[in-house]
Amino acid sequence: MKETELLFDLLKKGVSPVQAVRACKERLESAGFLELPYDEPWKLQKNGRYYVNHHDTTLFAFTVGGGWQETKTPQIRMAAAHTDFPCLRIKPSADVTACGYAQVNVEVYGGAILNTWLDRPLGIAGRVAVRTQDAFAPKIVEFVSEKNLLTIPNLAIHMNREVNKGVELNRQTDMLPVFALLPEEEKKADYFLTFLADELSVEKTDILDFELTVYCKENPEFIGLNDDFISSPRLDNLTSCAALISGLIDARRMEGINLIALFDHEEIGSRTKQGAGSILLHDMLRRILKELGREQTAEQDLYRSMLLSVDVAHGIHPNQAGKMDLTNKPVLGRGFCIKEASSQSYATDCEAIAIIQQICEKEKIAYQKFVNRSDMPGGSTLGSIASALLPVKTVDIGIPLLAMHSARELMGSADQQALKDLVTAYFTLAS
Repeated sequence: MKETELLFDLLKKGVSPVQAVRACKERLESAGFLELPYDEPWKLQKNGRYYVNHHDTTLFAFTVGGGWQETKTPQIRMAAAHTDFPCLRIKPSADVTACGYAQVNVEVYGGAILNTWLDRPLGIAGRVAVRTQDAFAPKIVEFVSEKNLLTIPNLAIHMNREVNKGVELNRQTDMLPVFALLPEEEKKADYFLTFLADELSVEKTDILDFELTVYCKENPEFIGLNDDFISSPRLDNLTSCAALISGLIDARRMEGINLIALFDHEEIGSRTKQGAGSILLHDMLRRILKELGREQTAEQDLYRSMLLSVDVAHGIHPNQAGKMDLTNKPVLGRGFCIKEASSQSYATDCEAIAIIQQICEKEKIAYQKFVNRSDMPGGSTLGSIASALLPVKTVDIGIPLLAMHSARELMGSADQQALKDLVTAYFTLAS
Protein backbone atom coordinates (compact mmCIF):
# COMPACT_ATOMS: atom_id res chain seq x y z
CA MET A 1 0.00 0.00 0.00
CA LYS A 2 1.09 3.59 -0.57
CA GLU A 3 2.00 5.54 2.53
CA THR A 4 -1.00 7.86 2.06
CA GLU A 5 -3.29 4.80 1.89
CA LEU A 6 -1.87 3.52 5.17
CA LEU A 7 -2.37 6.98 6.66
CA PHE A 8 -5.99 7.12 5.47
CA ASP A 9 -6.62 3.72 7.04
CA LEU A 10 -5.32 4.89 10.42
CA LEU A 11 -7.22 8.19 10.21
CA LYS A 12 -10.47 6.30 9.64
CA LYS A 13 -9.86 3.71 12.36
CA GLY A 14 -8.09 5.85 14.98
CA VAL A 15 -11.15 7.74 16.19
CA SER A 16 -9.97 7.72 19.80
CA PRO A 17 -6.60 6.81 21.38
CA VAL A 18 -8.00 3.34 22.15
CA GLN A 19 -8.89 2.66 18.52
CA ALA A 20 -5.65 4.27 17.27
CA VAL A 21 -3.59 1.88 19.40
CA ARG A 22 -5.66 -1.08 18.22
CA ALA A 23 -5.14 -0.16 14.57
CA CYS A 24 -1.39 0.20 15.13
CA LYS A 25 -1.27 -3.15 16.94
CA GLU A 26 -2.97 -4.84 13.99
CA ARG A 27 -0.34 -3.48 11.58
CA LEU A 28 2.47 -4.57 13.86
CA GLU A 29 1.05 -8.07 14.31
CA SER A 30 0.64 -8.47 10.55
CA ALA A 31 4.35 -7.62 10.27
CA GLY A 32 5.37 -10.32 12.75
CA PHE A 33 5.56 -8.33 16.00
CA LEU A 34 4.76 -10.26 19.19
CA GLU A 35 2.94 -8.77 22.19
CA LEU A 36 4.79 -8.62 25.51
CA PRO A 37 2.60 -8.30 28.63
CA TYR A 38 4.33 -5.71 30.80
CA ASP A 39 3.43 -7.54 34.02
CA GLU A 40 4.91 -10.90 32.95
CA PRO A 41 8.48 -12.14 32.29
CA TRP A 42 9.99 -11.47 28.86
CA LYS A 43 12.25 -13.67 26.77
CA LEU A 44 13.72 -11.44 24.09
CA GLN A 45 15.46 -12.95 21.09
CA LYS A 46 17.95 -11.51 18.64
CA ASN A 47 16.18 -10.26 15.51
CA GLY A 48 12.96 -10.23 17.54
CA ARG A 49 10.06 -7.83 16.95
CA TYR A 50 7.87 -6.89 19.90
CA TYR A 51 5.20 -4.49 21.16
CA VAL A 52 3.77 -3.52 24.55
CA ASN A 53 0.24 -2.18 25.04
CA HIS A 54 0.10 0.22 27.99
CA HIS A 55 -3.44 0.85 29.35
CA ASP A 56 -4.90 0.56 25.81
CA THR A 57 -3.99 4.13 24.77
CA THR A 58 -0.16 4.07 24.75
CA LEU A 59 1.89 1.68 22.63
CA PHE A 60 5.57 0.76 22.53
CA ALA A 61 7.13 -1.33 19.77
CA PHE A 62 10.75 -2.29 19.24
CA THR A 63 13.09 -4.50 17.26
CA VAL A 64 16.22 -6.21 18.56
CA GLY A 65 19.14 -6.45 16.15
CA GLY A 66 21.18 -9.58 15.69
CA GLY A 67 24.31 -7.98 17.11
CA TRP A 68 25.54 -5.10 19.24
CA GLN A 69 28.66 -3.25 18.23
CA GLU A 70 30.58 -1.31 20.85
CA THR A 71 30.68 2.03 19.06
CA LYS A 72 29.61 5.54 19.91
CA THR A 73 26.81 5.53 17.33
CA PRO A 74 23.26 5.64 18.74
CA GLN A 75 22.69 1.93 19.23
CA ILE A 76 19.27 2.66 20.74
CA ARG A 77 17.30 4.76 18.29
CA MET A 78 13.91 5.96 19.48
CA ALA A 79 11.04 7.92 18.00
CA ALA A 80 7.93 9.11 19.82
CA ALA A 81 4.52 10.49 18.81
CA HIS A 82 1.10 10.77 20.47
CA THR A 83 -2.24 9.04 19.97
CA ASP A 84 -4.57 11.70 21.39
CA PHE A 85 -6.05 14.78 19.69
CA PRO A 86 -8.14 17.82 20.70
CA CYS A 87 -11.79 16.80 20.93
CA LEU A 88 -14.79 16.58 23.21
CA ARG A 89 -15.03 13.98 25.97
CA ILE A 90 -18.35 12.79 27.39
CA LYS A 91 -18.84 13.36 31.13
CA PRO A 92 -20.33 10.84 33.58
CA SER A 93 -24.09 11.31 34.14
CA ALA A 94 -24.17 12.60 30.59
CA ASP A 95 -27.89 13.36 30.14
CA VAL A 96 -28.88 16.99 29.55
CA THR A 97 -32.46 17.81 28.56
CA ALA A 98 -33.62 21.12 27.13
CA CYS A 99 -36.75 22.13 25.21
CA GLY A 100 -37.59 18.60 24.09
CA TYR A 101 -34.03 17.76 23.01
CA ALA A 102 -31.79 15.08 24.44
CA GLN A 103 -28.22 16.35 24.70
CA VAL A 104 -24.94 14.93 25.98
CA ASN A 105 -22.78 16.71 28.56
CA VAL A 106 -19.19 17.06 27.35
CA GLU A 107 -15.91 18.73 28.26
CA VAL A 108 -13.26 20.06 25.92
CA TYR A 109 -10.11 17.95 25.75
CA GLY A 110 -6.96 19.82 24.71
CA GLY A 111 -6.70 23.06 22.73
CA ALA A 112 -9.51 22.56 20.23
CA ILE A 113 -10.68 25.30 17.83
CA LEU A 114 -14.22 25.17 19.14
CA ASN A 115 -16.19 26.69 16.25
CA THR A 116 -14.85 24.05 13.83
CA TRP A 117 -16.83 21.43 15.75
CA LEU A 118 -20.16 23.09 14.99
CA ASP A 119 -22.56 21.74 12.33
CA ARG A 120 -20.56 18.56 11.74
CA PRO A 121 -21.61 14.90 11.97
CA LEU A 122 -20.10 13.52 15.16
CA GLY A 123 -19.62 9.98 16.41
CA ILE A 124 -18.73 8.42 19.74
CA ALA A 125 -15.75 6.12 20.40
CA GLY A 126 -13.58 4.88 23.24
CA ARG A 127 -13.91 2.24 25.92
CA VAL A 128 -16.41 1.22 28.59
CA ALA A 129 -15.84 -0.56 31.92
CA VAL A 130 -18.46 -3.25 32.63
CA ARG A 131 -19.15 -5.00 35.93
CA THR A 132 -17.75 -8.49 36.60
CA GLN A 133 -17.66 -10.85 39.58
CA ASP A 134 -14.08 -9.76 40.30
CA ALA A 135 -14.03 -6.16 41.56
CA PHE A 136 -10.36 -5.83 40.53
CA ALA A 137 -10.95 -6.99 36.97
CA PRO A 138 -13.82 -5.11 35.30
CA LYS A 139 -14.41 -6.03 31.66
CA ILE A 140 -13.13 -3.33 29.28
CA VAL A 141 -15.15 -3.09 26.06
CA GLU A 142 -14.19 -0.96 23.08
CA PHE A 143 -16.94 1.02 21.38
CA VAL A 144 -17.22 2.87 18.07
CA SER A 145 -20.59 4.18 16.89
CA GLU A 146 -21.54 2.90 13.46
CA LYS A 147 -23.53 6.00 12.52
CA ASN A 148 -23.57 9.75 13.10
CA LEU A 149 -25.05 10.32 16.54
CA LEU A 150 -24.40 13.94 17.50
CA THR A 151 -24.15 17.46 16.16
CA ILE A 152 -23.65 20.91 17.68
CA PRO A 153 -25.84 23.33 15.71
CA ASN A 154 -24.78 26.91 15.16
CA LEU A 155 -27.09 29.76 16.14
CA ALA A 156 -28.70 31.26 13.02
CA ILE A 157 -27.24 34.57 11.84
CA HIS A 158 -30.70 36.14 12.22
CA MET A 159 -30.40 35.60 15.98
CA ASN A 160 -26.77 36.69 16.17
CA ARG A 161 -26.10 39.42 13.60
CA GLU A 162 -22.54 39.89 14.89
CA VAL A 163 -21.49 36.29 14.35
CA ASN A 164 -19.12 37.12 11.47
CA LYS A 165 -17.27 39.57 13.71
CA GLY A 166 -16.28 36.71 15.98
CA VAL A 167 -18.16 34.96 18.77
CA GLU A 168 -16.63 33.47 21.91
CA LEU A 169 -18.08 30.04 22.59
CA ASN A 170 -18.66 28.96 26.18
CA ARG A 171 -17.19 25.50 26.71
CA GLN A 172 -20.03 24.39 28.98
CA THR A 173 -23.15 25.88 27.43
CA ASP A 174 -22.34 26.32 23.73
CA MET A 175 -20.64 22.98 23.05
CA LEU A 176 -23.37 20.58 24.12
CA PRO A 177 -24.23 18.26 21.19
CA VAL A 178 -27.79 17.33 20.25
CA PHE A 179 -28.36 13.58 20.60
CA ALA A 180 -32.09 12.97 20.01
CA LEU A 181 -35.59 14.36 20.16
CA LEU A 182 -37.03 13.49 23.53
CA PRO A 183 -40.71 12.55 23.94
CA GLU A 184 -42.49 14.46 26.68
CA GLU A 185 -42.88 11.42 28.91
CA GLU A 186 -39.14 10.63 28.76
CA LYS A 187 -37.77 13.91 30.03
CA LYS A 188 -36.13 12.21 32.98
CA ALA A 189 -35.09 9.02 31.17
CA ASP A 190 -31.53 7.76 31.51
CA TYR A 191 -31.21 7.86 27.74
CA PHE A 192 -27.44 7.92 27.22
CA LEU A 193 -26.68 4.91 29.41
CA THR A 194 -29.70 3.14 27.94
CA PHE A 195 -28.30 3.69 24.45
CA LEU A 196 -24.83 2.52 25.51
CA ALA A 197 -26.17 -0.59 27.23
CA ASP A 198 -28.21 -1.53 24.15
CA GLU A 199 -25.18 -1.05 21.88
CA LEU A 200 -22.97 -3.22 24.10
CA SER A 201 -25.69 -5.79 24.93
CA VAL A 202 -25.18 -5.38 28.67
CA GLU A 203 -27.35 -4.33 31.58
CA LYS A 204 -27.39 -0.58 32.16
CA THR A 205 -26.58 -1.08 35.84
CA ASP A 206 -23.44 -3.02 34.84
CA ILE A 207 -21.85 -0.01 33.11
CA LEU A 208 -19.45 1.30 35.75
CA ASP A 209 -17.58 4.03 33.86
CA PHE A 210 -16.43 5.03 30.40
CA GLU A 211 -13.82 7.03 28.49
CA LEU A 212 -15.71 8.15 25.40
CA THR A 213 -14.58 10.65 22.80
CA VAL A 214 -16.84 12.69 20.55
CA TYR A 215 -15.04 12.58 17.22
CA CYS A 216 -15.49 14.12 13.78
CA LYS A 217 -16.93 11.32 11.65
CA GLU A 218 -15.92 12.76 8.27
CA ASN A 219 -13.45 10.77 6.17
CA PRO A 220 -10.02 11.95 4.96
CA GLU A 221 -9.96 13.22 1.38
CA PHE A 222 -7.53 14.42 -1.25
CA ILE A 223 -8.11 18.08 -2.20
CA GLY A 224 -6.60 20.29 -4.88
CA LEU A 225 -6.08 20.41 -8.63
CA ASN A 226 -3.53 17.59 -8.53
CA ASP A 227 -4.53 16.04 -5.19
CA ASP A 228 -2.02 18.43 -3.63
CA PHE A 229 -3.53 18.30 -0.15
CA ILE A 230 -5.07 15.92 2.36
CA SER A 231 -7.96 17.23 4.44
CA SER A 232 -8.89 15.13 7.44
CA PRO A 233 -9.67 14.99 11.14
CA ARG A 234 -6.86 13.86 13.45
CA LEU A 235 -3.84 14.66 11.27
CA ASP A 236 -2.35 15.87 14.57
CA ASN A 237 -0.90 13.42 15.38
CA LEU A 238 -1.88 10.26 13.52
CA THR A 239 0.38 11.35 10.65
CA SER A 240 3.31 10.76 13.00
CA CYS A 241 1.93 7.49 14.39
CA ALA A 242 1.48 6.12 10.86
CA ALA A 243 5.01 7.13 9.82
CA LEU A 244 6.58 5.60 12.94
CA ILE A 245 4.76 2.29 12.49
CA SER A 246 5.77 2.11 8.81
CA GLY A 247 9.35 3.15 9.48
CA LEU A 248 9.81 0.58 12.24
CA ILE A 249 8.31 -2.22 10.14
CA ASP A 250 10.38 -1.45 7.05
CA ALA A 251 13.72 -0.71 8.73
CA ARG A 252 16.48 -3.30 8.90
CA ARG A 253 19.38 -2.77 11.28
CA MET A 254 21.58 -5.48 12.74
CA GLU A 255 23.04 -3.53 15.64
CA GLY A 256 21.13 -2.29 18.64
CA ILE A 257 17.48 -1.47 19.22
CA ASN A 258 14.90 0.51 17.27
CA LEU A 259 11.97 1.63 19.42
CA ILE A 260 8.82 3.71 18.93
CA ALA A 261 6.61 5.11 21.68
CA LEU A 262 3.08 6.29 20.91
CA PHE A 263 2.02 8.17 24.03
CA ASP A 264 -1.40 9.31 25.16
CA HIS A 265 -2.20 12.66 26.83
CA GLU A 266 0.22 14.92 24.93
CA GLU A 267 -2.59 17.41 24.29
CA ILE A 268 -3.11 17.89 28.03
CA GLY A 269 0.52 18.05 29.15
CA SER A 270 1.90 14.47 29.05
CA ARG A 271 2.30 14.21 32.82
CA THR A 272 0.32 11.00 33.35
CA LYS A 273 1.05 7.29 33.61
CA GLN A 274 0.33 6.99 29.86
CA GLY A 275 2.14 10.18 28.88
CA ALA A 276 5.68 11.07 27.87
CA GLY A 277 6.09 12.81 31.22
CA SER A 278 6.07 9.45 33.04
CA ILE A 279 9.10 7.31 33.85
CA LEU A 280 7.76 4.56 31.59
CA LEU A 281 10.10 5.11 28.63
CA HIS A 282 13.16 5.03 30.88
CA ASP A 283 11.91 1.87 32.62
CA MET A 284 11.08 0.25 29.30
CA LEU A 285 14.63 0.76 28.02
CA ARG A 286 16.21 -0.47 31.23
CA ARG A 287 14.07 -3.59 31.13
CA ILE A 288 14.93 -4.30 27.48
CA LEU A 289 18.64 -3.91 28.20
CA LYS A 290 18.39 -6.17 31.24
CA GLU A 291 16.62 -8.85 29.21
CA LEU A 292 19.40 -8.65 26.61
CA GLY A 293 22.08 -9.15 29.23
CA ARG A 294 23.31 -5.54 29.08
CA GLU A 295 22.38 -4.48 32.61
CA GLN A 296 26.00 -3.72 33.47
CA THR A 297 26.40 -1.38 30.49
CA ALA A 298 22.90 0.15 30.59
CA GLU A 299 24.08 3.64 31.52
CA GLN A 300 26.48 3.78 28.58
CA ASP A 301 23.89 2.32 26.21
CA LEU A 302 21.27 4.84 27.29
CA TYR A 303 23.66 7.75 26.97
CA ARG A 304 24.50 6.72 23.41
CA SER A 305 20.83 6.62 22.38
CA MET A 306 18.87 9.21 20.39
CA LEU A 307 15.24 10.33 20.31
CA LEU A 308 13.04 11.77 17.57
CA SER A 309 10.00 13.64 18.87
CA VAL A 310 7.56 13.42 15.95
CA ASP A 311 4.65 15.84 16.03
CA VAL A 312 3.09 18.21 13.52
CA ALA A 313 4.41 21.69 12.68
CA HIS A 314 2.85 24.91 11.39
CA GLY A 315 2.87 25.59 7.66
CA ILE A 316 2.68 29.13 6.32
CA HIS A 317 -0.92 30.27 5.82
CA PRO A 318 -1.45 32.09 2.48
CA ASN A 319 -4.05 34.43 4.01
CA GLN A 320 -2.05 35.10 7.19
CA ALA A 321 1.60 35.03 6.08
CA GLY A 322 2.47 37.60 8.73
CA LYS A 323 1.92 35.03 11.45
CA MET A 324 5.03 33.16 10.30
CA ASP A 325 8.68 33.85 11.11
CA LEU A 326 10.55 36.22 8.76
CA THR A 327 12.92 33.61 7.32
CA ASN A 328 11.60 30.17 8.33
CA LYS A 329 8.40 29.61 6.34
CA PRO A 330 7.50 25.96 5.73
CA VAL A 331 5.12 25.33 2.82
CA LEU A 332 2.82 22.32 2.67
CA GLY A 333 4.04 19.62 0.31
CA ARG A 334 7.73 20.51 0.44
CA GLY A 335 8.83 18.05 3.07
CA PHE A 336 8.57 17.48 6.80
CA CYS A 337 9.81 20.13 9.26
CA ILE A 338 12.69 20.20 11.69
CA LYS A 339 11.30 22.29 14.56
CA GLU A 340 13.55 24.55 16.61
CA ALA A 341 12.97 26.83 19.61
CA SER A 342 15.51 28.47 21.88
CA SER A 343 12.91 28.20 24.67
CA GLN A 344 13.16 24.39 24.27
CA SER A 345 9.40 24.12 23.79
CA TYR A 346 10.66 22.05 20.88
CA ALA A 347 13.61 19.84 21.78
CA THR A 348 16.41 21.69 19.99
CA ASP A 349 19.73 19.89 19.86
CA CYS A 350 22.29 21.11 17.32
CA GLU A 351 24.02 17.75 17.01
CA ALA A 352 20.79 15.78 16.64
CA ILE A 353 19.48 18.22 14.03
CA ALA A 354 22.72 17.85 12.07
CA ILE A 355 22.27 14.08 12.08
CA ILE A 356 18.76 14.38 10.64
CA GLN A 357 19.91 16.85 7.98
CA GLN A 358 22.69 14.53 6.87
CA ILE A 359 20.30 11.58 6.68
CA CYS A 360 17.97 13.66 4.49
CA GLU A 361 20.83 14.72 2.24
CA LYS A 362 22.08 11.16 1.88
CA GLU A 363 18.62 9.75 1.11
CA LYS A 364 17.39 12.80 -0.86
CA ILE A 365 14.46 13.39 1.52
CA ALA A 366 12.73 16.80 1.42
CA TYR A 367 12.77 18.75 4.68
CA GLN A 368 12.26 22.31 5.91
CA LYS A 369 12.89 24.17 9.15
CA PHE A 370 10.27 25.75 11.37
CA VAL A 371 10.75 28.38 14.06
CA ASN A 372 7.98 30.44 15.66
CA ARG A 373 7.83 34.22 15.35
CA SER A 374 9.80 35.80 18.20
CA ASP A 375 6.64 37.46 19.53
CA MET A 376 4.50 34.30 19.30
CA PRO A 377 5.34 31.44 21.68
CA GLY A 378 3.56 28.71 19.69
CA GLY A 379 2.93 25.24 21.02
CA SER A 380 5.09 22.54 22.55
CA THR A 381 5.63 18.81 22.13
CA LEU A 382 6.46 15.74 24.13
CA GLY A 383 10.14 15.94 23.08
CA SER A 384 11.35 18.32 25.77
CA ILE A 385 9.37 16.49 28.46
CA ALA A 386 10.60 13.02 27.49
CA SER A 387 14.21 14.13 27.05
CA ALA A 388 14.21 15.75 30.50
CA LEU A 389 13.59 12.28 31.94
CA LEU A 390 15.92 10.59 29.45
CA PRO A 391 18.64 13.15 28.66
CA VAL A 392 19.82 12.06 25.21
CA LYS A 393 20.23 13.75 21.84
CA THR A 394 16.72 14.80 20.80
CA VAL A 395 15.19 16.60 17.85
CA ASP A 396 11.58 17.62 17.09
CA ILE A 397 10.27 16.93 13.60
CA GLY A 398 6.85 16.67 11.94
CA ILE A 399 4.59 17.37 9.00
CA PRO A 400 3.51 21.02 8.48
CA LEU A 401 -0.24 21.62 8.78
CA LEU A 402 -2.77 24.34 8.27
CA ALA A 403 -5.77 24.56 10.61
CA MET A 404 -3.92 22.69 13.38
CA HIS A 405 -6.34 21.67 16.19
CA SER A 406 -9.35 22.22 13.95
CA ALA A 407 -11.90 19.41 13.76
CA ARG A 408 -10.51 19.00 10.21
CA GLU A 409 -6.87 19.83 9.38
CA LEU A 410 -4.90 20.23 6.14
CA MET A 411 -1.52 18.82 5.03
CA GLY A 412 0.49 18.43 1.83
CA SER A 413 -0.02 15.01 0.25
CA ALA A 414 3.69 14.47 -0.45
CA ASP A 415 4.84 15.11 3.11
CA GLN A 416 3.72 11.79 4.61
CA GLN A 417 6.11 9.88 2.38
CA ALA A 418 8.96 12.23 3.26
CA LEU A 419 8.38 11.71 6.98
CA LYS A 420 8.11 7.95 6.60
CA ASP A 421 11.30 7.82 4.52
CA LEU A 422 13.18 9.78 7.17
CA VAL A 423 12.01 7.49 9.98
CA THR A 424 12.94 4.39 7.96
CA ALA A 425 16.40 5.76 7.17
CA TYR A 426 16.95 6.81 10.80
CA PHE A 427 16.15 3.26 11.91
CA THR A 428 18.26 1.67 9.15
CA LEU A 429 21.47 3.53 8.33
CA ALA A 430 24.74 2.54 9.90
CA SER A 431 27.32 5.18 10.76
